[in-house]
Order: sequence, then C-alpha cells, then structure tokens
Amino acid sequence: MAMSETRGDKARRRRGPALEEAILDAAWEELTTHGYEKLTLEAVARRAGTSRPVLSRRWDSLSKLASAAIVRYALHNPTEVPDLGGLREELILLLRQIARRSSPKVVRLIYEMRKDLEAAFSSFADIRTQVGVAGYPMQQILDRAVARGEVRPDFVTPRLLRLPVDLARHEMMMTFQPLAESDILEIVDDIVLPLWTGGSGTRQRPSA
Repeated sequence: MAMSETRGDKARRRRGPALEEAILDAAWEELTTHGYEKLTLEAVARRAGTSRPVLSRRWDSLSKLASAAIVRYALHNPTEVPDLGGLREELILLLRQIARRSSPKVVRLIYEMRKDLEAAFSSFADIRTQVGVAGYPMQQILDRAVARGEVRPDFVTPRLLRLPVDLARHEMMMTFQPLAESDILEIVDDIVLPLWTGGSGTRQRPSA
C-alpha cells in the first residue's frame, strides 16, 4: 500500500505562483508573529513547507522577501470604504480601518526594515508604489467627492491624494501604536479637509 502523503510532500511539489503565494503568506505570518528582526529564510521555508534554497532563488535578501509579503498582503486585503455620502465621513472611516489593522508589531516593521531597505536602495515609498491604489481607495474617495461637488477635480494633486494615509503612517511610525481617534479627527478636520477643499475656496492650487 502506498504511503500517505504528508503536508510537506504536497507543499514541496508546488510550483510557480502557488508556491510563491505560499511562501509570501508564510513570510507575512512570520513578520506579524515575530517581527522583521527575527525573520529568517529557514523559518519561512519551514512554515511554507519548502526549502531555503527555493526562497534564495526568488529573493536575494530578507528585505525583498518581506517587502513582497507586505505588498501581497495589502493587495489581497484592501481597505474598502463604501459611499457614505460625504468626504469627511469616508476619510474618517478609512483611517479608522487603517488603525484597526495596524497592530504595534505591524507598525514596528517600518522601523525594523529601514536599514535593510536603504542597503538595497529601496524604501517604503517603493512598497507604496507597488501597492498603488488597490491597497487604499483614495482615488475612489476623491472621485465621489468631486461628483458631489465637495472638491474641485483639478485641486487635489497626487501628493495631496496620498496625504491622509501618509500622515497616518507617519504618526504610527513615530509612536509604534495604532492611530488614536483624536489623531484621526485631527488629520481629517485640521489638515486634509482644508487642503483638499481649500477651506473658503481662496487657496491657490499648488504648483506641480
């Protein structure tokens, strides 16, 4: 009688996208459980049911593996904000969702990875670019605000469009804590809304 297959046997026969997805999922679990500083290729390989050489052939550094895992998680778990009928309400909901998803361990990844990213001539800006609009629905929120007449279509530059999430990331990176409700309201009411709407409408459009 043939021996039954183990989970590891099945995992080792995976190829291509299926194997890569299993590795990146395993890397994300290791990152969120143990942090970047304790991330090892051996631990990821063991969790994914494969071998270290398989990982090394695909990613030549831990920072590249970790970055790929972060991008995969963000793209497969996008932050969704439905039409709530108002720009302020949608921005607040967006930042609340980011706060709920950002445990101290996840936030600390930003700090722990910075040196390795710099050594690899990369940064979190590169990760942000890879995630793009799929990870955070800023463009959809803006489009709805324009359709309601809350924002002029030519008023919000790409940098201003990124501002709510960038400010949230910065606050969490500085404190290693999720956003407090007071932080969310301050970002939306005191910074983003005045810049996006121009307050009384007298603000000059930022130069490109």
